[in-house]
Amino acid sequence: MSVLSDDLLERIRARAAGYDRENAFFSDDLAELAGVGYLRALVPAELGGLGLSLREVAREQVRLASAAPATALGVNMHLVWTGVAKIMRDRGDDTLEFVLREAGDGEVFGFGISEGGNDLVLFGSRTDARPDGAGGYTFHGSKVFTSLSPAWTRLGTMGLDSTSADAPKIVFGFIDRAAGGFEILDDWDTVGMRATRSNTTVLDGAHAPADRIVRRLDPGPNADLLTFGIFASFELLLAAVYTGIGERALQLAVEAAKRRTSMKNDGRSYAQDPDIRWRIADAAILQDALRPQLDAVAGDLDGLVDHGSQWFAKLVGLKLRATETARDVVDGAIRVAGGGSYFASSELGRLYRDVLAGMFHPSDDESAHSTVATAWLGPLEA
Repeated sequence: MSVLSDDLLERIRARAAGYDRENAFFSDDLAELAGVGYLRALVPAELGGLGLSLREVAREQVRLASAAPATALGVNMHLVWTGVAKIMRDRGDDTLEFVLREAGDGEVFGFGISEGGNDLVLFGSRTDARPDGAGGYTFHGSKVFTSLSPAWTRLGTMGLDSTSADAPKIVFGFIDRAAGGFEILDDWDTVGMRATRSNTTVLDGAHAPADRIVRRLDPGPNADLLTFGIFASFELLLAAVYTGIGERALQLAVEAAKRRTSMKNDGRSYAQDPDIRWRIADAAILQDALRPQLDAVAGDLDGLVDHGSQWFAKLVGLKLRATETARDVVDGAIRVAGGGSYFASSELGRLYRDVLAGMFHPSDDESAHSTVATAWLGPLEA
Protein backbone atom coordinates (compact mmCIF):
# COMPACT_ATOMS: atom_id res chain seq x y z
CA MET A 1 0.00 0.00 0.00
CA SER A 2 1.38 3.41 -0.99
CA VAL A 3 0.35 6.46 1.02
CA LEU A 4 2.55 9.08 -0.61
CA SER A 5 1.44 9.99 -4.12
CA ASP A 6 3.91 11.20 -6.72
CA ASP A 7 2.19 14.60 -6.76
CA LEU A 8 2.56 14.95 -2.99
CA LEU A 9 6.23 14.01 -3.16
CA GLU A 10 6.85 16.58 -5.89
CA ARG A 11 5.25 19.31 -3.78
CA ILE A 12 7.44 18.27 -0.86
CA ARG A 13 10.52 18.24 -3.09
CA ALA A 14 9.70 21.74 -4.32
CA ARG A 15 9.67 23.12 -0.76
CA ALA A 16 12.85 21.43 0.45
CA ALA A 17 15.34 24.01 -0.82
CA GLY A 18 13.41 26.87 0.76
CA TYR A 19 13.24 25.18 4.14
CA ASP A 20 16.97 24.55 3.99
CA ARG A 21 17.82 28.09 2.91
CA GLU A 22 15.63 29.69 5.61
CA ASN A 23 16.48 27.12 8.31
CA ALA A 24 12.72 26.69 8.66
CA PHE A 25 10.62 23.80 9.95
CA PHE A 26 8.82 21.69 7.35
CA SER A 27 5.39 22.78 8.57
CA ASP A 28 3.57 22.58 5.23
CA ASP A 29 5.05 19.14 4.55
CA LEU A 30 3.95 17.92 7.98
CA ALA A 31 0.42 19.25 7.45
CA GLU A 32 0.12 17.44 4.13
CA LEU A 33 1.60 14.24 5.49
CA ALA A 34 -0.81 14.31 8.42
CA GLY A 35 -3.64 15.04 6.00
CA VAL A 36 -3.08 11.82 4.07
CA GLY A 37 -2.77 9.81 7.29
CA TYR A 38 0.97 9.21 7.08
CA LEU A 39 1.54 9.89 10.78
CA ARG A 40 -0.96 7.09 11.43
CA ALA A 41 0.70 4.67 9.01
CA LEU A 42 1.87 2.17 11.64
CA VAL A 43 -1.24 2.50 13.81
CA PRO A 44 -3.60 -0.49 13.52
CA ALA A 45 -6.86 0.18 11.69
CA GLU A 46 -8.90 -0.56 14.81
CA LEU A 47 -7.08 2.28 16.59
CA GLY A 48 -7.66 4.80 13.81
CA GLY A 49 -4.60 4.13 11.64
CA LEU A 50 -3.67 2.74 8.26
CA GLY A 51 -2.34 -0.55 9.59
CA LEU A 52 0.80 -0.62 7.44
CA SER A 53 3.69 -2.98 8.09
CA LEU A 54 7.19 -1.83 8.96
CA ARG A 55 8.34 -2.98 5.52
CA GLU A 56 5.69 -0.82 3.83
CA VAL A 57 6.56 2.24 5.90
CA ALA A 58 10.30 1.75 5.35
CA ARG A 59 9.66 1.74 1.61
CA GLU A 60 7.60 4.93 1.92
CA GLN A 61 10.38 6.58 3.94
CA VAL A 62 12.84 5.80 1.15
CA ARG A 63 10.56 7.63 -1.28
CA LEU A 64 9.99 10.56 1.07
CA ALA A 65 13.72 10.95 1.74
CA SER A 66 14.44 10.98 -1.99
CA ALA A 67 12.22 14.07 -2.17
CA ALA A 68 13.22 15.83 1.08
CA PRO A 69 15.71 14.16 3.44
CA ALA A 70 15.14 16.54 6.35
CA THR A 71 11.37 16.09 6.19
CA ALA A 72 11.80 12.32 6.16
CA LEU A 73 14.25 12.39 9.07
CA GLY A 74 11.97 14.64 11.12
CA VAL A 75 8.90 12.47 10.52
CA ASN A 76 11.05 9.45 11.37
CA MET A 77 11.10 10.42 15.03
CA HIS A 78 7.31 10.16 15.26
CA LEU A 79 7.27 6.97 13.22
CA VAL A 80 9.95 5.48 15.47
CA TRP A 81 7.66 5.65 18.50
CA THR A 82 4.68 4.23 16.66
CA GLY A 83 7.05 1.59 15.32
CA VAL A 84 8.20 0.71 18.84
CA ALA A 85 4.58 0.44 19.97
CA LYS A 86 3.76 -1.81 17.02
CA ILE A 87 6.79 -4.06 17.58
CA MET A 88 5.83 -4.50 21.24
CA ARG A 89 2.13 -5.02 20.53
CA ASP A 90 2.88 -7.61 17.85
CA ARG A 91 4.85 -9.51 20.49
CA GLY A 92 2.09 -9.42 23.09
CA ASP A 93 3.09 -6.32 25.09
CA ASP A 94 0.49 -3.53 25.01
CA THR A 95 2.43 -1.13 27.29
CA LEU A 96 2.64 1.45 24.50
CA GLU A 97 -0.84 0.96 23.10
CA PHE A 98 -1.64 4.50 24.27
CA VAL A 99 1.00 5.73 21.79
CA LEU A 100 -0.84 4.03 18.93
CA ARG A 101 -4.21 5.23 20.16
CA GLU A 102 -3.08 8.84 20.61
CA ALA A 103 -1.20 8.86 17.29
CA GLY A 104 -4.43 7.63 15.74
CA ASP A 105 -6.13 10.66 17.28
CA GLY A 106 -3.59 13.05 15.75
CA GLU A 107 -0.96 13.46 18.45
CA VAL A 108 2.64 13.95 17.24
CA PHE A 109 5.40 12.14 19.12
CA GLY A 110 8.92 13.49 19.55
CA PHE A 111 12.04 11.49 20.42
CA GLY A 112 13.69 13.03 23.48
CA ILE A 113 16.38 10.45 24.19
CA SER A 114 19.75 11.78 22.94
CA GLU A 115 22.05 13.60 25.36
CA GLY A 116 25.32 15.38 24.78
CA GLY A 117 28.24 13.22 25.89
CA ASN A 118 26.10 10.15 26.63
CA ASP A 119 27.69 7.35 24.63
CA LEU A 120 25.72 4.78 26.63
CA VAL A 121 22.61 5.95 24.73
CA LEU A 122 19.72 3.79 26.05
CA PHE A 123 21.79 2.20 28.82
CA GLY A 124 22.59 5.30 30.87
CA SER A 125 21.45 8.89 31.26
CA ARG A 126 22.66 12.31 32.33
CA THR A 127 19.06 13.38 32.96
CA ASP A 128 17.69 13.23 36.49
CA ALA A 129 14.39 11.35 36.91
CA ARG A 130 12.79 12.32 40.22
CA PRO A 131 9.88 10.28 41.67
CA ASP A 132 6.74 12.29 42.30
CA GLY A 133 5.54 9.96 45.07
CA ALA A 134 2.58 8.72 43.01
CA GLY A 135 4.33 6.48 40.51
CA GLY A 136 5.20 9.26 38.12
CA TYR A 137 8.41 11.20 37.54
CA THR A 138 9.68 14.66 36.71
CA PHE A 139 12.65 14.91 34.36
CA HIS A 140 15.54 17.36 34.69
CA GLY A 141 18.26 17.59 32.04
CA SER A 142 19.01 18.48 28.43
CA LYS A 143 18.08 16.45 25.36
CA VAL A 144 19.81 17.18 22.08
CA PHE A 145 18.74 16.57 18.47
CA THR A 146 15.06 16.70 19.42
CA SER A 147 13.50 16.65 15.96
CA LEU A 148 9.98 17.99 15.44
CA SER A 149 10.63 20.59 18.16
CA PRO A 150 7.97 23.01 16.87
CA ALA A 151 5.33 20.33 16.43
CA TRP A 152 5.48 17.44 18.88
CA THR A 153 2.64 17.16 21.35
CA ARG A 154 4.05 14.16 23.23
CA LEU A 155 7.74 13.55 23.99
CA GLY A 156 9.15 10.14 24.82
CA THR A 157 12.14 10.59 27.11
CA MET A 158 14.29 8.92 29.74
CA GLY A 159 16.31 9.71 32.86
CA LEU A 160 18.14 8.14 35.78
CA ASP A 161 16.34 7.56 39.08
CA SER A 162 19.09 7.61 41.69
CA THR A 163 16.97 8.07 44.83
CA SER A 164 14.38 5.27 44.99
CA ALA A 165 14.97 2.25 47.21
CA ASP A 166 15.80 0.08 44.20
CA ALA A 167 17.90 2.76 42.48
CA PRO A 168 19.60 3.21 40.14
CA LYS A 169 16.97 2.73 37.44
CA ILE A 170 16.66 4.08 33.91
CA VAL A 171 13.14 5.48 33.66
CA PHE A 172 11.30 5.79 30.33
CA GLY A 173 8.20 7.94 30.13
CA PHE A 174 6.15 10.32 28.02
CA ILE A 175 5.43 13.97 28.72
CA ASP A 176 2.66 16.17 27.38
CA ARG A 177 3.66 19.42 25.69
CA ALA A 178 0.66 21.22 27.19
CA ALA A 179 1.84 20.39 30.72
CA GLY A 180 5.07 22.37 30.34
CA GLY A 181 8.15 21.88 32.48
CA PHE A 182 10.62 22.30 29.63
CA GLU A 183 12.25 24.91 27.39
CA ILE A 184 13.04 24.46 23.71
CA LEU A 185 16.19 26.38 22.77
CA ASP A 186 16.50 28.14 19.43
CA ASP A 187 19.89 26.57 18.72
CA TRP A 188 19.39 24.55 15.52
CA ASP A 189 21.74 26.16 12.97
CA THR A 190 23.46 23.18 11.38
CA VAL A 191 25.26 22.23 8.19
CA GLY A 192 22.46 19.95 7.01
CA MET A 193 19.10 18.40 7.87
CA ARG A 194 18.05 21.93 8.77
CA ALA A 195 14.30 21.56 8.30
CA THR A 196 14.10 18.99 11.12
CA ARG A 197 14.50 21.86 13.61
CA SER A 198 16.06 19.43 16.09
CA ASN A 199 16.49 21.97 18.86
CA THR A 200 17.86 21.20 22.30
CA THR A 201 15.09 20.54 24.82
CA VAL A 202 15.85 21.49 28.43
CA LEU A 203 13.69 19.46 30.79
CA ASP A 204 13.10 21.28 34.07
CA GLY A 205 10.36 19.44 35.89
CA ALA A 206 8.59 17.99 32.84
CA HIS A 207 6.14 15.51 34.35
CA ALA A 208 5.21 12.02 33.21
CA PRO A 209 2.38 10.64 35.38
CA ALA A 210 2.33 7.03 36.50
CA ASP A 211 0.28 5.87 33.52
CA ARG A 212 2.90 7.31 31.17
CA ILE A 213 5.92 5.67 32.81
CA VAL A 214 6.56 2.67 30.59
CA ARG A 215 9.74 1.11 32.01
CA ARG A 216 12.18 1.21 34.93
CA LEU A 217 15.27 -0.74 33.91
CA ASP A 218 18.66 -1.41 35.44
CA PRO A 219 21.39 0.70 33.80
CA GLY A 220 23.51 -1.12 31.26
CA PRO A 221 22.75 -3.47 28.37
CA ASN A 222 19.50 -5.41 28.68
CA ALA A 223 17.20 -7.58 26.62
CA ASP A 224 13.97 -5.76 27.50
CA LEU A 225 11.41 -5.60 24.70
CA LEU A 226 11.24 -1.80 24.92
CA THR A 227 14.99 -1.57 24.35
CA PHE A 228 14.75 -3.92 21.38
CA GLY A 229 11.78 -2.02 19.99
CA ILE A 230 13.51 1.35 20.16
CA PHE A 231 16.69 -0.04 18.67
CA ALA A 232 14.90 -1.91 15.87
CA SER A 233 12.50 0.86 14.88
CA PHE A 234 15.14 3.58 15.04
CA GLU A 235 17.81 1.74 13.04
CA LEU A 236 15.40 0.42 10.41
CA LEU A 237 13.68 3.71 9.67
CA LEU A 238 16.94 5.63 9.81
CA ALA A 239 18.41 3.27 7.22
CA ALA A 240 15.38 3.89 5.04
CA VAL A 241 16.01 7.65 5.05
CA TYR A 242 19.63 7.31 3.99
CA THR A 243 18.73 4.73 1.37
CA GLY A 244 16.45 7.37 -0.13
CA ILE A 245 19.23 9.94 -0.11
CA GLY A 246 21.52 7.56 -1.99
CA GLU A 247 18.83 6.76 -4.56
CA ARG A 248 18.20 10.42 -5.28
CA ALA A 249 21.92 11.20 -5.54
CA LEU A 250 22.39 8.40 -8.05
CA GLN A 251 19.46 9.68 -10.09
CA LEU A 252 20.92 13.20 -10.12
CA ALA A 253 24.33 11.84 -11.14
CA VAL A 254 22.82 10.04 -14.11
CA GLU A 255 20.98 13.20 -15.18
CA ALA A 256 24.15 15.26 -14.85
CA ALA A 257 26.21 12.78 -16.88
CA LYS A 258 23.67 12.88 -19.71
CA ARG A 259 23.36 16.68 -19.57
CA ARG A 260 27.02 17.70 -19.35
CA THR A 261 29.17 17.74 -22.47
CA SER A 262 32.92 17.56 -22.90
CA MET A 263 34.91 19.91 -25.09
CA LYS A 264 37.80 17.42 -24.93
CA ASN A 265 35.62 14.78 -26.56
CA ASP A 266 34.04 16.79 -29.36
CA GLY A 267 30.96 17.80 -27.40
CA ARG A 268 29.94 14.27 -26.47
CA SER A 269 28.05 13.84 -23.20
CA TYR A 270 29.83 12.72 -20.08
CA ALA A 271 27.64 9.63 -20.23
CA GLN A 272 30.08 8.42 -22.91
CA ASP A 273 33.17 9.04 -20.77
CA PRO A 274 34.59 5.73 -19.46
CA ASP A 275 35.66 7.24 -16.13
CA ILE A 276 32.24 8.76 -15.52
CA ARG A 277 30.54 5.53 -16.52
CA TRP A 278 32.72 3.60 -14.06
CA ARG A 279 31.92 6.06 -11.26
CA ILE A 280 28.16 5.82 -11.82
CA ALA A 281 28.33 2.04 -12.10
CA ASP A 282 30.25 1.89 -8.83
CA ALA A 283 27.61 4.01 -7.08
CA ALA A 284 24.80 1.89 -8.54
CA ILE A 285 26.46 -1.34 -7.35
CA LEU A 286 26.76 0.06 -3.84
CA GLN A 287 23.19 1.34 -3.81
CA ASP A 288 21.72 -1.91 -5.11
CA ALA A 289 22.64 -3.72 -1.89
CA LEU A 290 20.47 -1.55 0.33
CA ARG A 291 16.89 -2.20 -0.74
CA PRO A 292 17.11 -6.00 -0.36
CA GLN A 293 18.66 -5.71 3.10
CA LEU A 294 16.14 -3.09 4.19
CA ASP A 295 13.24 -5.25 2.99
CA ALA A 296 14.67 -8.37 4.61
CA VAL A 297 15.21 -6.82 8.05
CA ALA A 298 11.81 -5.09 8.01
CA GLY A 299 10.14 -8.29 6.86
CA ASP A 300 11.74 -10.26 9.67
CA LEU A 301 10.51 -7.69 12.21
CA ASP A 302 7.00 -7.90 10.78
CA GLY A 303 7.18 -11.69 10.70
CA LEU A 304 8.35 -12.00 14.33
CA VAL A 305 11.49 -13.84 13.23
CA ASP A 306 13.72 -14.68 16.18
CA HIS A 307 17.35 -13.92 15.37
CA GLY A 308 18.29 -14.07 19.03
CA SER A 309 21.60 -12.38 19.83
CA GLN A 310 22.15 -11.65 16.14
CA TRP A 311 19.30 -9.15 15.98
CA PHE A 312 21.33 -6.18 17.21
CA ALA A 313 24.15 -7.03 14.81
CA LYS A 314 21.72 -7.13 11.90
CA LEU A 315 20.19 -3.80 12.85
CA VAL A 316 23.45 -1.89 13.35
CA GLY A 317 24.82 -3.45 10.18
CA LEU A 318 21.84 -2.17 8.22
CA LYS A 319 22.14 1.33 9.66
CA LEU A 320 25.88 1.55 9.12
CA ARG A 321 25.71 0.22 5.57
CA ALA A 322 22.90 2.62 4.65
CA THR A 323 24.54 5.74 6.05
CA GLU A 324 28.04 4.97 4.79
CA THR A 325 26.79 3.91 1.37
CA ALA A 326 24.76 7.08 1.09
CA ARG A 327 27.86 9.16 1.81
CA ASP A 328 29.87 7.28 -0.82
CA VAL A 329 27.11 7.55 -3.43
CA VAL A 330 26.56 11.27 -2.81
CA ASP A 331 30.31 11.87 -3.01
CA GLY A 332 30.47 10.03 -6.33
CA ALA A 333 27.47 11.92 -7.66
CA ILE A 334 29.09 15.26 -6.87
CA ARG A 335 32.24 14.22 -8.70
CA VAL A 336 30.11 13.37 -11.72
CA ALA A 337 28.05 16.57 -11.55
CA GLY A 338 31.04 18.88 -11.25
CA GLY A 339 31.53 22.30 -9.71
CA GLY A 340 27.90 23.35 -10.03
CA SER A 341 27.07 21.11 -7.09
CA TYR A 342 29.26 23.27 -4.85
CA PHE A 343 26.65 26.07 -4.94
CA ALA A 344 24.24 26.25 -2.03
CA SER A 345 21.32 26.21 -4.46
CA SER A 346 22.32 22.80 -5.83
CA GLU A 347 20.20 19.84 -4.74
CA LEU A 348 23.30 17.64 -4.76
CA GLY A 349 25.08 20.19 -2.61
CA ARG A 350 22.21 19.98 -0.12
CA LEU A 351 22.30 16.18 -0.16
CA TYR A 352 26.04 16.37 0.52
CA ARG A 353 25.33 18.40 3.65
CA ASP A 354 22.33 16.32 4.72
CA VAL A 355 24.08 12.98 4.35
CA LEU A 356 26.77 13.98 6.85
CA ALA A 357 24.23 13.64 9.64
CA GLY A 358 24.29 9.87 9.17
CA MET A 359 27.56 9.48 11.03
CA PHE A 360 26.15 11.10 14.18
CA HIS A 361 23.09 8.88 14.61
CA PRO A 362 23.50 5.89 16.89
CA SER A 363 24.89 3.40 16.40
CA ASP A 364 28.10 5.06 15.24
CA ASP A 365 30.85 3.24 13.36
CA GLU A 366 32.79 2.17 16.46
CA SER A 367 29.71 1.05 18.41
CA ALA A 368 28.34 -0.88 15.44
CA HIS A 369 31.57 -2.82 14.98
CA SER A 370 31.69 -3.58 18.70
CA THR A 371 28.10 -4.88 18.58
CA VAL A 372 28.76 -7.12 15.59
CA ALA A 373 32.03 -8.41 17.06
CA THR A 374 30.25 -9.34 20.28
CA ALA A 375 27.50 -11.13 18.35
CA TRP A 376 30.01 -13.27 16.50
CA LEU A 377 32.88 -13.60 19.00
CA GLY A 378 31.20 -13.13 22.35
CA PRO A 379 31.92 -10.34 24.83
CA LEU A 380 35.40 -9.13 25.67
CA GLU A 381 36.98 -11.00 28.53
CA ALA A 382 37.23 -9.12 31.80
